[in-house]
Amino acid sequence: MAYVLGMNAKLYYNTGSYASPTWTEISNVRDVTLSLERGDSDITTRGGGGWRQSVATIADGSVDFQMVWDTTDTAFSAIKTAFIDATTVEFLVLDGSSSTSGNQGLRATMAVTSFSRNEGLEDALTVDVSAKTAYSDNAPAWYSVP
Repeated sequence: MAYVLGMNAKLYYNTGSYASPTWTEISNVRDVTLSLERGDSDITTRGGGGWRQSVATIADGSVDFQMVWDTTDTAFSAIKTAFIDATTVEFLVLDGSSSTSGNQGLRATMAVTSFSRNEGLEDALTVDVSAKTAYSDNAPAWYSVP
């Protein structure tokens, strides 16, 4: 049985273009959650034998993570700027390194919709970040490292 530890997964953002991406690892990141969901439509018929029947519809993707508040960190600054300026960031959420063939995850242009600073009395300042798939010329896609 193969498994991947969460600490070996990677979160990247694109500092290049979509056609020629430069994946830069976001190393100042703590717990990451990639959420993929689909809506559903009720298509129940009399032929369903008394069971409700559904079909999957539109997909929804988001990534939530925490960063240490570090204004000298380039990735932190890029994500903060995207939130402040209401611009997008292209993320790659992988189960390992972007240089290892076969690793996979979501590639998507996302809007940073939440950037909440935590100020625990005995803790380092951190920020909780939420990003959701955004309007883009390039649809989100499941990506496998070639």
